[in-house]
Amino acid sequence: MAQPGGSRPVTVSDVQQLVKRKDEIEAQIKACYELLEGQKGVGMNEPLVDAEGFPRDDIDLYQVRTARHNIICLQNDHKALMKQVEEALHQLHAREKEKHARDEAEALAEAMSQNQSLPQAFAKVNAVTPGSPASISGLQVDDEIVEFGSVNVSNFQNLQNIATVVQHSEGRPLSVTVIRSGKKVHVGLTPKRWAGKGLLGCNIIPLQR
Repeated sequence: MAQPGGSRPVTVSDVQQLVKRKDEIEAQIKACYELLEGQKGVGMNEPLVDAEGFPRDDIDLYQVRTARHNIICLQNDHKALMKQVEEALHQLHAREKEKHARDEAEALAEAMSQNQSLPQAFAKVNAVTPGSPASISGLQVDDEIVEFGSVNVSNFQNLQNIATVVQHSEGRPLSVTVIRSGKKVHVGLTPKRWAGKGLLGCNIIPLQR
């Protein structure tokens, strides 16, 4: 899991390799226990000498000793490997959490930079009548107006500025820019006579800055 001269991040593939090695060791331990079982079930602790202290002749002493030695070594390997698996999973989990936190921070930074780069609004739409020119153009309640024809935050003084532009643009499309849900949206609005009052069919209020 480490490379000469430094460590590299643990990967899912590393964990899979460790788990594969763990399974192999467990299979080897099982095979050794089965061998002991085949030797009159001597297991790990039964004596290898008879009642008189002589080596037992009913079992293969070499095989039993080798199997017992292998089991001890393999169990130590297994214990060390399980620790490696645990540490690798912990690293993967920590890195996943770190990545999630970084993604959230980047998304927040992006949203903040978008907000900072948005132009300043000077008025807000607080009512739109269905079927009106404003409604047909796509204007929505809570849209914040940053440009209304030639009117913008630097030359806006009061709502009369907007009323003048509307009267001079009857029947002609006006370019309107609004901020909607934190994003800049362009709307083509054509002031004209309709069944309701005025030429727009929406209510606009100045924003207090």
